[in-house]
Amino acid sequence: MSLCLSFNAFTVHSPKSQTHKTRFSSLFINQIQVKPAPFTSKSIPFNVERFKLVKALATKPVQTAVSASFRNKNPKDINVLVVGSTGYIGKFVVKELINRGFNVIAIARERSGIRGKNSKEDTLSDLNGANVCFSDVTNLDILENSVKNLGFPIDVVVSCLASRTGGVKDSWKIDYEATKNSLVAGKNFGASHFVLLSAICVQKPLLEFQRAKLKFEAELMEEAEGDDGFTYSIVRPTAFFKSLGGQVDLVKDGKPYVMFGDGKLCACKPISEQDLASFIADCVLKEDKINQILPIGGPGKALTPLEQGEMLFKLVGKEPKFLKVPIGIMDFAIGILDFLVKIFPSMEDAAEFGKIGRYYAAESMLILDPETGEYSAEKTPSYGTDTLEEFFARVLREGMAGQELGEQSIF
Repeated sequence: MSLCLSFNAFTVHSPKSQTHKTRFSSLFINQIQVKPAPFTSKSIPFNVERFKLVKALATKPVQTAVSASFRNKNPKDINVLVVGSTGYIGKFVVKELINRGFNVIAIARERSGIRGKNSKEDTLSDLNGANVCFSDVTNLDILENSVKNLGFPIDVVVSCLASRTGGVKDSWKIDYEATKNSLVAGKNFGASHFVLLSAICVQKPLLEFQRAKLKFEAELMEEAEGDDGFTYSIVRPTAFFKSLGGQVDLVKDGKPYVMFGDGKLCACKPISEQDLASFIADCVLKEDKINQILPIGGPGKALTPLEQGEMLFKLVGKEPKFLKVPIGIMDFAIGILDFLVKIFPSMEDAAEFGKIGRYYAAESMLILDPETGEYSAEKTPSYGTDTLEEFFARVLREGMAGQELGEQSIF
């Protein structure tokens, strides 16, 4: 049984006992043969037929009317379902949507946060102003029942789901399966637009979480291609501020800034959580973002690790001191882990974590130019006003409270 709460009203709504029927349920047929998707993961047994969406031609006029009508409504009358609402970016997205006046339904786990440290009360406080619905995005039946018990249709789904660890099984469970559950449940109860928080690094998919994200992206686009009344916006941000803040305290304490190679192997245009949340909220109503893949970075020039380190030392008023680590060390370690996985399959996540670290040490979080095969700072769009230098200065004053990497940390 699901439980949906509205914290700002201090009320508890019990699930309705009667079955909630909608005209949109006819859009879904569970048993149908389909062509397999291009990406697969043998690690995750998966019932494809259970999740396949089909289009019923007779209902297309209804869906088109829903799509048009929600964009003509006032924000207070638009029901936005947010999954991944307690995540690092998700919390900011929920707050931004509330500030813009939308009726926000935040799906959350009963225990959220790093290693489940946050209680229901913590979640209600963090998501004040939203209708908080405690459910399980990894279980389609539970999620659908939770959405049904809301008692009203959904207009838009915003997914901020992301694997907590980047491990092989967790990537497919969250970045693909749980995100697909959100699409199925949302569309089954009226959603005609889906905003997906993806990642710019899926352009060069060498990691499991990237393959999982790309598989869902492809199916989301396929769904829109076959249904004129359904749209999507895929947001692919560059690096987040918090992912670059791990060495602030080390530099502050006089230790060297660690970087791979000469510190110029890669670059990024980092974006703040608030600016990214604002961009995602733009995607709910702005028609120029409909059916688009939207790479996005923060303001200013692209920064290499060397430039980030120099910026930190300048802020603390110390002479730059760098520890340069040969990238070959990571290649050697990954080779050993890959060998050990053949003997000890349980080590597959350790090997994957090594590959993740290697990827971010050498690959830029910028648009990959298909013509040149090179990353392009010039072609990577900028958005927002928050700068990395301002973020570093704030962390130096206040620390990284609320910015912890937790289960996502590699080193």
